[in-house]
Amino acid sequence: MKQEKEIIYFITGNNHKFNEIKKLFQKEELVYDLKQKTAATIEIQASSIKEVALFKLNSVNFLFSNSYFVEDAGFFIDVPLKGFPGVYSKFVLNTIGNKGILKLITDYWSTAAHFEAVIALYFQPLDKIFIFEGSVEGKVSKEIRGTSGFGYDPIFIPNELPNTTFAELSTEEKNSISHRAKAWQKLLSFLREHQ
Repeated sequence: MKQEKEIIYFITGNNHKFNEIKKLFQKEELVYDLKQKTAATIEIQASSIKEVALFKLNSVNFLFSNSYFVEDAGFFIDVPLKGFPGVYSKFVLNTIGNKGILKLITDYWSTAAHFEAVIALYFQPLDKIFIFEGSVEGKVSKEIRGTSGFGYDPIFIPNELPNTTFAELSTEEKNSISHRAKAWQKLLSFLREHQ
């Protein structure tokens, strides 16, 4: 008789994020089944993505008896905006959007930017929280380009593919270099070790 897989919940209302992660998860032979759950997590304004992710994770711990995780990410324009929008990425995207961000920059050739992702996992078998981080470096495009992805993808050019924005890549191409995929690969390694 086939053993039932243990469920791990990805707590997110963002279907784009879930689908990116689900594609990576499906390639693995794990004893875990990834499911999407929405829950009203509490998001604080903090100085780091890690603090935000940990607070979100702990804000819903009374709702779940299974393992579950949250993922938080930020877009940081290091030059010339000194890391803005960073931990305020979601708020800034919802208020001024990519067009508004581009209006804040005059010299696109000298920009430096990066994405950071943090996955905070509550792992029920060990009754512990684990953190997995990933980042990708690049620069800001002088125009919005591409229709794939979401968020700041149309204005981010990764160093690995210096002529292409994240939004011009397929999900598979993006998953080969993205901040989320790097954090996710660390989570997958952890799950492979604990099955």
